[in-house]
Amino acid sequence: MERAKEMLQIPVGEAESVRRLIVHPHRAHIEPSFYEDFALRGIRVDRVEPGLVVCTFKVPPRLTDRTGILSVGAIVNLVDEVGGSLIFKAGHPTGISVNMSVSNVSTANVDDELEVTCRLLGQKGNLLSAVVIVKQKVTGEIVAEGRHTIFCKQDSKI
Repeated sequence: MERAKEMLQIPVGEAESVRRLIVHPHRAHIEPSFYEDFALRGIRVDRVEPGLVVCTFKVPPRLTDRTGILSVGAIVNLVDEVGGSLIFKAGHPTGISVNMSVSNVSTANVDDELEVTCRLLGQKGNLLSAVVIVKQKVTGEIVAEGRHTIFCKQDSKI
């Protein structure tokens, strides 16, 4: 139990960094939110086709754990965001993630360039299923594979 408590302690320098953070009020649809700026800044969309989205992402220090490895939460976030972008339509509500699973296969370090590829697996009614592969751009080594199921409200026919 003591080891667990020790692992959860925030080092003094990190606690001070968090206290100094300034989070300004968000102006929706005018500027990025704190979340978008923190978690998604740096992602680049390379290719979009029906049923396919390919992005590049360079691992920033802000999304790594204490050992300098891209955090599991950041990987899951990439799977969620890129998977969700597959169904984006301007002016329409986004879908709702109903199931997501991520298998972490290897790690990524600060400044590694990753390729994030999302492919539509299929659609049945209002459910879409996609696979998201996160891999090292240089070596092709897979970092993670995610499955993402999204509920999408159909446009009304009225």
